[in-house]
Amino acid sequence: MERINAIITGVGGYVPEYILTNEEISRMVDTTDEWIMTRVGIRERHILNEEGLGTSYMARKAAKQLLQRTGVAPEEVDLVVVATSTPDYPFPSTASILCDKLGLKNAFAFDLQAACSGFLYALETVSNFIRSGRYRKAIVVGAEKMSSITDYTDRATCPLFGDGAAAVMLEPSTEEYGIIDSFLRTDGKGLPFLHEKAGGSVCPASYFTVDNHMHYVYQEGRTVFKYAVSNMSDACVTIAERNQLSKESIDWIIPHQANLRIIDAVAHRMEVPREKIMVNIDRYGNTSSATLPLCLWDFEKDLKKGDNVILTAFGAGFAWGAIYVKWAYDTPCTKQDS
Repeated sequence: MERINAIITGVGGYVPEYILTNEEISRMVDTTDEWIMTRVGIRERHILNEEGLGTSYMARKAAKQLLQRTGVAPEEVDLVVVATSTPDYPFPSTASILCDKLGLKNAFAFDLQAACSGFLYALETVSNFIRSGRYRKAIVVGAEKMSSITDYTDRATCPLFGDGAAAVMLEPSTEEYGIIDSFLRTDGKGLPFLHEKAGGSVCPASYFTVDNHMHYVYQEGRTVFKYAVSNMSDACVTIAERNQLSKESIDWIIPHQANLRIIDAVAHRMEVPREKIMVNIDRYGNTSSATLPLCLWDFEKDLKKGDNVILTAFGAGFAWGAIYVKWAYDTPCTKQDS
């Protein structure tokens, strides 16, 4: 029996229209465009500021575009997984809302939460569903409304985050393309350094938690920076060595877009030239689990069939890893987008 691989057959994406610039943030807190660009490399970020719209709205936009680009009918989709840390509701899942909005009547769906590494974890999880031979068309979404958990009075974190969503279609193939290998790890010692203090079962919402700004991202930046550089680099090296990938044979590295200095450090460790590193942090900021698929969406036109691609991320948990993808298609010259 031939081995089944899970291949990416299309990408869709969406970012909100409203753009929050560094100049506008400098009117909220004591910071400057120069400080933000020097420290993290972010110039602007997209924000979903319409009242009553959440993560599922952006996920629906991205997935709808994906269906149009791939020519897949809603009834053909078997599985939907949404990687997110900012679901519309604690329950039901954002994925279930997506199924309803898109008319995915034959799919089962669930959310996956692994913070900024969520898309990596979801990609490997869904790949195994495809490899089982029981599922033929699956959608993996990374979507975040980070503005909903960002404290815009905190100068250390409010410049970092943006909103957005992107999705990929996974399908089976017996060719030597697709998700080839993964290296994923979790270390719970990261809890004190990056988390949301309240809103869970340990510390439910109350007047006290709201008044004390406990429902926002809390981060100890220096510690997170150190672990992110080390672990993302080590994961990429592990993947490259296991698959006999040299710096010459790696076509693209797609790093989590959290901090330009982290991205540069990973590129330096891998000895891969900057032009092989996908970077869009300057325009989107850190969109958590959406950063990797948004890079695929942005750079899809540059990807060629057979390209060796390494995706890597690091996030709260600590959760990190890398995945090796051999790209399965050349991008068509024209597409019908929503």
